[in-house]
Amino acid sequence: MRKLFYSCPLDYVKVYDGPDNSTAVIGTYCGQQRNLVLYSSENSLFVLFSTLKRTANTQNRGFKGIFEFSESFVSLDFITEYQGEHIRGSECDQKILSKKETSGFVVSPNFPYPYLPKVVCRYFIYGMQDSQHLERVRLEFQVFTIQTPKGETCTDGYLKLYLKGQEATDSYDKFDYEMCGNNSNPSHVVSDGPRLVMVFSSGELQAQGFKAKYIFETEYKIPGTAAPDGSCTFTYRSSSRKRGEFNSPRYPSNYPSDTNCTYFFLATPNEQVALIFDHFKVRAKNNVTVGRYGYELCQEDWLEIYNMYRDDTEKLIGRYCGQTAPGPVESNLGALGLKVILHSDSELVYSGFKARYTFEIAKPIFGDCGSNISSLNYGIITSPNYPKNYNGSAKNLASKSCNWFIRVRPNQRILLNFEVFSIEGDPEARGCPAAVLRMWYSSIPRELCGVKDPKTKWDYLSEDNNMRLSFISADKAVGQKGFRAVWTEVSANTDCENQFLCSKNKYCINESLRCNNINNCGPDDLSDEENCVAAVPAGSYTMPIVYVIGSIIVIMILCLICHRRLRQRSCNISINDLPPQQIVDDQRHCYQHHDLLHYQHQNHASTHSFNQYQLEQPSPPNESDEGETEEPEAGCDQESSSPDSV
Repeated sequence: MRKLFYSCPLDYVKVYDGPDNSTAVIGTYCGQQRNLVLYSSENSLFVLFSTLKRTANTQNRGFKGIFEFSESFVSLDFITEYQGEHIRGSECDQKILSKKETSGFVVSPNFPYPYLPKVVCRYFIYGMQDSQHLERVRLEFQVFTIQTPKGETCTDGYLKLYLKGQEATDSYDKFDYEMCGNNSNPSHVVSDGPRLVMVFSSGELQAQGFKAKYIFETEYKIPGTAAPDGSCTFTYRSSSRKRGEFNSPRYPSNYPSDTNCTYFFLATPNEQVALIFDHFKVRAKNNVTVGRYGYELCQEDWLEIYNMYRDDTEKLIGRYCGQTAPGPVESNLGALGLKVILHSDSELVYSGFKARYTFEIAKPIFGDCGSNISSLNYGIITSPNYPKNYNGSAKNLASKSCNWFIRVRPNQRILLNFEVFSIEGDPEARGCPAAVLRMWYSSIPRELCGVKDPKTKWDYLSEDNNMRLSFISADKAVGQKGFRAVWTEVSANTDCENQFLCSKNKYCINESLRCNNINNCGPDDLSDEENCVAAVPAGSYTMPIVYVIGSIIVIMILCLICHRRLRQRSCNISINDLPPQQIVDDQRHCYQHHDLLHYQHQNHASTHSFNQYQLEQPSPPNESDEGETEEPEAGCDQESSSPDSV
């Protein structure tokens, strides 16, 4: 017979586990089969051989079998007593199927008495695997004794374990563990997937055998330290590993419905933990464009992130769903760590999320930049490197953060207006996975990213006199222009005594903020910049100042030149040319300083009298007498060391 199909449509042999064809079928066989060995469950077996009528004279060889009646076959009590199911046609093979997180025991044949020699039994232990369930098998040995020749390995009896589903391809030569002797090694194993197979061969020697407990656990496929109770709870400690990955159950397959998974990230006192989300898709019914990103949209499936503190308190950072991934998250300074919760309801599910965690040395309270702002009535906050693009985190760091803490006077509030905003991401389509600006102007922070249209208005009013801004960029950030925001201390009271009342928003602001070229009343209220006297630009004073200073310098230079020339002239005047009223220095024949100044400042009448006096003097002497004329000493051409001499 030739097998053309998976079934046997032509000739076949069918074997029944009982006295006739009304009992359970062990199997239907056709094609070529060698070494086919079948066992009945009880004392009877029915074999049916069926052929089709042929028109041509064709013949096939058929089959030949040998049967044996025996009382030495393995008793199946060791299967039924432990709620296993015997596989029909086998001597002692059994299968155990999960009923969702159930548990039980498997034992060797004839346990607790010595097993029979030359027996081979297989155990197929299968957990649940469907669209809603995925389990794994945990096996824990309580008794283990398989006899083996002294000083030899498992050459006689053995127990082989298969943890990766090798039986599906008949790869029984690729076992994961082979065990024998008086102690199991390892003492417990966990399957890699929903299936675990055991093959027991007793060999020639006899011993008590084994007893093991199997436990079907929900397989979440989440790295981390799982909770001992099998719940979807995983812990990540800084003392164990500084960085790694975590994900939703069964990622990239869909997470199950009706699930609550909790992830704890526990840092040491001098550390912070950062979370970066690389994939995010959690089911959400509501239109993602309606409501507030980070909290109000998510009522079906959602993910929440909390800061955990050492006094057992928690503070919500945000709730996320749809495809709007959370922005980079850093635990607060002094916090114990972060907690993440994934919740799904009973309806449809999506692929979930994949994220990274990093434990880093704690940063200052302001992060890598930022500041504490108080005792002011307004200010400007910009992203790092503004107006140039901000950068991602430094090498080997998961994130870069800047924290600003604004505090104004009691009973006042803070108005924050974004003039420029451009941060990669889109809160309505894909969230802010690479960079985000969080604002704590109420109890739950608001997350911002994307690009602000110049025509739109982004302004926020705090609930009290405090506001915190936190800008975080991940290592995968490519950088954009960032943001520029103006904050102003405002009062919502209509009584603005000694303050300026914004005409539209009705905020009271400090009177000094009028006409400062900044819209402190808000983007839609320009009243604080109206009716302002046009101020002269600072640059318009530059040229007149330069002209005045230059003129002063020129005048000083001219005065200095004239002064020097006048001094030289005074030293070259003959002693006989001086008027009689001048006092002459008998030693040097030079003018006294005060007389010279008097001489320089005589009015025109005095000058005329002097000229008249010279005309009345006798004629100058002849050249022969010139040598007898007394000349002033050479020292008169030099500046005297005396402050009164010239």
